[in-house]
Amino acid sequence: MLHPNLNEDEMLTKTFVASKATYIKEHVMLAAIGSVIATAVLMFMGDPNPWVGIVAAIMAIGIRGFYLASEQLNLHWHLTDRRLILPDGSALALRDIAKTRTILSAAQVVATTGDKYMMKYMADPAAICADIDHQRKA
Repeated sequence: MLHPNLNEDEMLTKTFVASKATYIKEHVMLAAIGSVIATAVLMFMGDPNPWVGIVAAIMAIGIRGFYLASEQLNLHWHLTDRRLILPDGSALALRDIAKTRTILSAAQVVATTGDKYMMKYMADPAAICADIDHQRKA
């Protein structure tokens, strides 16, 4: 949702979109971790070709990243003076947000109901949390 439907007298203050550089960086990190784990498992099992773990992990994470990129990099989150509008068009009133926190490159929004929303692959998730928290207190 590129342009959100705003209520009367509602002001859009920020729009958050995933960072392509962060998306790629996280997938490279996942491939590296996966390579180490897959190779270690193959070595532990006595496989004569543990290098296959490296190739398999890089291919698996690379293919996953390629197919999900268009979906993940086109999600738009909109912060207004009253609510956080989610990518699917639904919204969370600012008064219904219990807290925000960062998890790696994601900003997590926790609702008072316990529902959690992950804004993934953000370049500066701490700044996003600060923006949401500032707007909640305004």
